[in-house]
Amino acid sequence: MKSLSRRIFIKQSGILATAIVMPLSYHSILNKTEMSDKELFDVIIIGGSYSGLAAAMALGRALRKVLIIDSGKPCNRQTPFSHNFLTQDGKTPKEIATLAKQQVAVYNTVELYNDLVIHVSKTQNGFRIQTSSEAIFSASKLVFATGIKDEMPDIKGFSECWGISVLHCPYCHGYEVKNETTAIMGNGDYGFEFAKLISNWTKDLTLLTNGKSSLNTAQTESLARNGIEVVEKEIEELESVNGQLQSIIFKDGTKKIIKAIYTRLPFEQHCQLPEQLGCELTKDGYIKIDTSHKTTINGIYACGDNVTRLRTVANAVAMGTTAGMMVNKELVEEKFTIKNN
Repeated sequence: MKSLSRRIFIKQSGILATAIVMPLSYHSILNKTEMSDKELFDVIIIGGSYSGLAAAMALGRALRKVLIIDSGKPCNRQTPFSHNFLTQDGKTPKEIATLAKQQVAVYNTVELYNDLVIHVSKTQNGFRIQTSSEAIFSASKLVFATGIKDEMPDIKGFSECWGISVLHCPYCHGYEVKNETTAIMGNGDYGFEFAKLISNWTKDLTLLTNGKSSLNTAQTESLARNGIEVVEKEIEELESVNGQLQSIIFKDGTKKIIKAIYTRLPFEQHCQLPEQLGCELTKDGYIKIDTSHKTTINGIYACGDNVTRLRTVANAVAMGTTAGMMVNKELVEEKFTIKNN
């Protein structure tokens, strides 16, 4: 494979000024036409965001031949800044991903391929991958780091605010909206528990049940004692400027000034291929894994947001690193088993 000079790498990848700290050769594939079909890899990682890149780094450092296939649509692409990740606090998701790709590119057994995987089949020695451009690759092991897809509610203006001022995680974004006029969109036990949690960051808090409350009497009284208003009106629209929430308009025509909302959205797996291959899902809809990140299908691993509710960059990276190490361990064990038989 052709190695690119540092100058060409920076030009093609758009690396920020922080990336110019050291010379390196870039071994990742930037143009999919450069990759020949039917190449065999130790591991193919489907999904090249934080968790997939972390798995690739662990495997690259273990001298494994790795292909990352990524379609370039991370779920946090609308989020302006990432937080609660040591050394990267306050950076944009793009900055973190760009630097991660540069650092993974140091390992010349790791290649990056920009495409969408549309079909995976089991073979005698592993797996066969086909992409939307009809490229074919094979690998002994697969890692799915494909994330999830949030399902937006039918509320005008909601999607424009998602990840900016409509938030899912106070540990990721709560500090930036501390003490603001804040709402929880939720009901029942979930709404009650989330309201309790968010009261740590602001005392100006409202629970929006978006319809009749399903709170029990004890929960309603507890919220009232802690100064948390419960509003049962149905929501018509979120008014915002560049994704920054200004107010909520209810279906009865009334309006309430709110600067931030927390909610948990329903979701589906961003990639259906694990299910098609027989990987079981948990009752909550995540890919079922063991402590080694193995799915219920031999040779297939998963890591990142597709396996856990803990959606943070730090957790995605930690899970990817663990998955990479466990895949390498299995490859080592298999090699010894073959030689001993």
